[in-house]
Amino acid sequence: MAALTYALLAGLRTMMDYDFGWQLATGRWVAQHRQIPSTDVFSYTAQGQPWIYPVGAGLIFYVAYLAGKYALLTWLGAAACVGTVALLIWRRSALAAVLAILAIPVIVLRTGPRAEMFTVVLFAAFLTVLWRQHESGRARLWLLPLLMAAWVNLHLGFVAGLGLMGGYVLVEALEMVWPERRQAAADRLRYAWPWLMATGAATVVNPWGAGIYRALLRQEGATAAHSQWITEWAPGRLNWTLASMSFSLCDPDGAFYVMLLVAAVALLLALWRRQLGAAVLLSGATLLAIRHIRFQAIFAEVVVVVGGAVLVSALAGRWETIRQTRLASFAVIGLAYCVVGLACLRAGDLVSNRSYLGTTNLSTFGAGLSWWFPEGAAGFIERENVPGRIFNNYDEGGYLTWRLGPRYPDYIDGRALPFGPQLFQRNQELMSTPPDSLEWQREAEQYDINAIIVPLARFNGVELFPVLRQFCASATWRPVYLDEVSAVFVRRSPRNASLIQRFEIDCAKTSLPRAAPQGHGSEAFNQWANAAAVLHAWDETPRRSPRPLKLWVFSRTAPLFTSCAASCWRRPVISQAPNRSISGRPRWR
Repeated sequence: MAALTYALLAGLRTMMDYDFGWQLATGRWVAQHRQIPSTDVFSYTAQGQPWIYPVGAGLIFYVAYLAGKYALLTWLGAAACVGTVALLIWRRSALAAVLAILAIPVIVLRTGPRAEMFTVVLFAAFLTVLWRQHESGRARLWLLPLLMAAWVNLHLGFVAGLGLMGGYVLVEALEMVWPERRQAAADRLRYAWPWLMATGAATVVNPWGAGIYRALLRQEGATAAHSQWITEWAPGRLNWTLASMSFSLCDPDGAFYVMLLVAAVALLLALWRRQLGAAVLLSGATLLAIRHIRFQAIFAEVVVVVGGAVLVSALAGRWETIRQTRLASFAVIGLAYCVVGLACLRAGDLVSNRSYLGTTNLSTFGAGLSWWFPEGAAGFIERENVPGRIFNNYDEGGYLTWRLGPRYPDYIDGRALPFGPQLFQRNQELMSTPPDSLEWQREAEQYDINAIIVPLARFNGVELFPVLRQFCASATWRPVYLDEVSAVFVRRSPRNASLIQRFEIDCAKTSLPRAAPQGHGSEAFNQWANAAAVLHAWDETPRRSPRPLKLWVFSRTAPLFTSCAASCWRRPVISQAPNRSISGRPRWR
């Protein structure tokens, strides 16, 4: 109950993923057009480029949005986190529940409302069934083909299920090295192989048939570029600051290093006890997690199930001795209470928002949409019918595809393959290029760009747009909307003359936050903190001009405000960067 409750509270957080928007838009497009696209239909820079992606997750998200808006999508993500943990500890030992509690901070990073969350849940289901087959020889393997038929239509991560089946066959093959185990392993393989073959065949039950593997090959071919630009595909390099906090009671950011330690201990025990299959699974999952941050959740799942089984088998012969020793028994009970207390403590930090406001996390506790997304700017564009095409950066692209599409196609979004690495780099360069330069002039003429929407939030926002003052004073682009998380600039042209006349603003005289914060909760905190970050960024330039007292005070007190905010919550401002950023800045901050 402690593990499941903690998983629910950890998963119940506002939506902040950069990919959910284009996946929602995919579900809407399929529902409206009654067909499944095989090319890009969302952007004006890659329109018509090949794009094969399972649409099942998008349809589920779209139906959930129609039924309960962003709140229901948030609860769907929380259910995915709880379901994953429930599968990992189902009919397993109390030690598995302990490891699950330690692994929840790693698992929850991949169970937000996005297509990948289905891979996390289904991988846990496959792992549980296959490992139970290894332990007992009579698992419900008939579930695997059914689950795979759903998986291949939900996310390209279905290949992890195929890899896991290959790992299971290798585990049984390694068991045959020992004569006393050979017959039992052969019997388990004989029982399993028809279901494994049926599961492999189920991967073609999708709109593209065997063509789905072309998408996998294309994804693999782009992995090198993804590792350079996208944080979640980057290698999980050892960060000594986070490693030093691995055993912090209130800081779960070092949970991955705790799982690495557990995996190392379980690996040594597996080798010592001649459990070569378990050692191979643990080492393979560890290498994947180190190679790509994205695989850390499934690594944690392997540690809970396989590592937990190895630890339990190593303790099995000593458990009766422990039970007969009163002091040792009390120690075990005390350890259980400590782990439950740790879960309660960290759950309390989540509910009180200490875990979110003291770090660079873009979420807060509860249901709904994250404060980071440019809702105000998107609403302005939609309400005022801003003409022409809109330029956006990578992080905002997915949300704008959903919020403003299909009327406004995007410049770039989280779908890396249709755009290619050149556009990624071009997008980042333009975000730091002065507005009246030849680069902006060529880009605007090439794609008929008429408006620009830029992020100004304090994380992955204003620091990626260092030319705010230049844009506000530009002769080519004029500001028509500005709040504490985003801004809109339109090109000076005859078709925008009326819009500029009605809405042009003076950035130096615009009050921030745009709307007066209400109360003293997390929403008000984020409004003030974002406003302080924008005003401080404005004040960092060398030019000094007469400015309103309110702007001067906030810009001068911004560094003190943000540092005090973090210290008041007793949390260091060090955290893993969001999953889908191409900021080019250090991936661990």
